[in-house]
Amino acid sequence: MPASGRPSTTDGGGPTSGEHRGDSRHTPLLPGQRTQPPAPVTQINVLLVEDDPGGGFSVPSLLDHEAAGAHRAERIRVRTARNLTEVGRLLTQDVHCILLNLARTDADAPGDGFDTLREVLRVAPSHAVLVLTDGGEGERAAEAVRVGAQDFLFRDELDGRLLGRAIRYAVERKRADVAQHRLTAARMHARENARLERGLLPTPLLDGSGLSFAARYRPGRSRALLGGDFYDVVRTPDGAVHAMIGDVCGHGPDEAALGVELRIAWRALTFAGLCGDELLSTLQRVLENERADEEIFATLCTVDIAADGRRAGVCLAGHPAPLLAHPGQGPRLLPDELGGPALGLLDKARWPRQQVELGGKWSLMMYTDGLIEGRTGAADGSRLGQEGLLDLTGTLRGRGLRGEELLDETVTEVRRLNGGELTDDVAVLLLDRGQ
Repeated sequence: MPASGRPSTTDGGGPTSGEHRGDSRHTPLLPGQRTQPPAPVTQINVLLVEDDPGGGFSVPSLLDHEAAGAHRAERIRVRTARNLTEVGRLLTQDVHCILLNLARTDADAPGDGFDTLREVLRVAPSHAVLVLTDGGEGERAAEAVRVGAQDFLFRDELDGRLLGRAIRYAVERKRADVAQHRLTAARMHARENARLERGLLPTPLLDGSGLSFAARYRPGRSRALLGGDFYDVVRTPDGAVHAMIGDVCGHGPDEAALGVELRIAWRALTFAGLCGDELLSTLQRVLENERADEEIFATLCTVDIAADGRRAGVCLAGHPAPLLAHPGQGPRLLPDELGGPALGLLDKARWPRQQVELGGKWSLMMYTDGLIEGRTGAADGSRLGQEGLLDLTGTLRGRGLRGEELLDETVTEVRRLNGGELTDDVAVLLLDRGQ
């Protein structure tokens, strides 16, 4: 993790498509519906758009002749649509290519004569589209490609072998185009996610404090940037350092948004001079106004460290107590008996501020319950808990790990004990003085 303390998120991978059961071969596509590119097949299905199937030119006959003279793994089968209404009915999931007879379609229509082509491209954006036209209409054929067709063919130069090769080439080229488009979209999405992450996750404001800071953040939802956990650290003009960490119940986007709102409100109220019970009471009003459901609540831990770094005030709102460690000693839990309820549970709750002596050199770890609710791998299925976290961090500190390395190894070991990725959101931050 970079020294700036920006948290990292797990790589949730790309999106997965839902399972589709049943035979989709005869399910018409809705106009504009996008489909997955067809998988490799043993038969290529072509939809011919031709307003006069009984004319002298026969695409099926050409392709039958081509198939008779070649031994191919896949064959080409043709179904014919005479107009756009039939295109909507016959354009099913198993169609790979659309062959549009441009010489006969829109020939007498006003405008540039490409209305049918544009409509076909609109309803079939993932399909290869070839146009057929007369040899004397080369300029119009080239314009059709500019409009969006994969290629054009002259009817009077066509034979079965050329037509079959053009269809196969257009299908594979469309596959490549769609794959490249999706890769580009995925890269753009990743860049947007990075910008979103920079905008929503906090930038600690600790200049001049003399404290070292590190944090880790892992949302529990697959492919999510943020979960319901949130944290922040700032130094106010009087030299005091204020830190907080919290957890909105639930794991959806609404809970993540509420966590961001509470973090921003906490920072604003802290700079306004609020602290302890007054600050938490105000945050509870924010939560009550912003939550989507009356059952939503949030746990919170706030720590305000004096300018000399030797004392701190701690408030707990239904949240696990921080760990405090000193050189040569094992970590211990800060007292939690004076804590109050989670925000959003009781109308007239109070959150006493407890004074804690920190000393000259110390390390303070604040975390959400996602870090301690994982399993330990024991036969009884027990969870790690706060005592397990104390033992784990004590062992890691005994190996000389501090700061970034300590957080990395803590999260890694918690996941290992759990036997895989943690399902709950995890946020953990570390403040060090003279360590």
